Amino acid sequence: MRQVTIGKVSVSVLCIGGNPFSGFSHQSDERDREMKEYFTPERIKQTLHAAENAGINTFFGRTDDYIMGIIKDYWNEGGAIQWFAQVSHDLDEPESWRKWLKAAIDIGATAAYIHGGVVDSWYANGKFDHFSEALDIIRDAGIPAGFAGHNPEAHEWIRDNLDVDFQMCCHYNPTDRSESPHHISVGEKWDDEDREKMLEVIATIKKPVVHYKIFAGGNRPVIPAFELLGKVMRKSDIVCVGMFTKADPDMITKNVALFEKYALKKEESYE
Repeated sequence: MRQVTIGKVSVSVLCIGGNPFSGFSHQSDERDREMKEYFTPERIKQTLHAAENAGINTFFGRTDDYIMGIIKDYWNEGGAIQWFAQVSHDLDEPESWRKWLKAAIDIGATAAYIHGGVVDSWYANGKFDHFSEALDIIRDAGIPAGFAGHNPEAHEWIRDNLDVDFQMCCHYNPTDRSESPHHISVGEKWDDEDREKMLEVIATIKKPVVHYKIFAGGNRPVIPAFELLGKVMRKSDIVCVGMFTKADPDMITKNVALFEKYALKKEESYE
């Protein structure tokens, strides 16, 4: 699979996301539980191996004890997938993002970025010093630094005020994260109007963009989303998708094939 450079790191243009591993379905409480029950540590490691075998070299996953323990075991057992660490904070400890960021760096994260809900919340509440502090910590570690986010205005501010290595832009803005940055499983909206606003901002960002939630958290069909990527991705951009392999054991290879057919169908699509 073609790769692009983020910072000094080579990243496959299609990457695997960790939301299904942690039970964040963006569909229902029942689906959340189904994902958590299915993705045992062994199944997560099997899924990461399958991703590597399909040409995917990077995993975007949470900083928590569960995922970090699995990543360490995976590497110790010979797995080579890179980890872009998604840094959030504990439910009742808003300042614990620093702890998780430093823990990710300590165990060997390839890159780090602040979780989209946290970024939306920081931006909405004017916590701009947090952005600078997080960026300094990641920079001091010598790894690529980025910020995720669902709010196009937050990404405009990041574009204009921070020297990052990448911006992770959600194609949808499902909930207001100004009060709480954390995931909810019901009541999310998936409006194409929000996607259009984000795509307009993406077109103005000079740094590499990671497109994510391109399937609206599993609520939109795959092929039209990949076809759209073929029109809007630039040559420096990549895509992150979660894959619930219980639904289809061959989902990873099928998604790679569809991505290459529809999103990477011609190089001029990126220019």
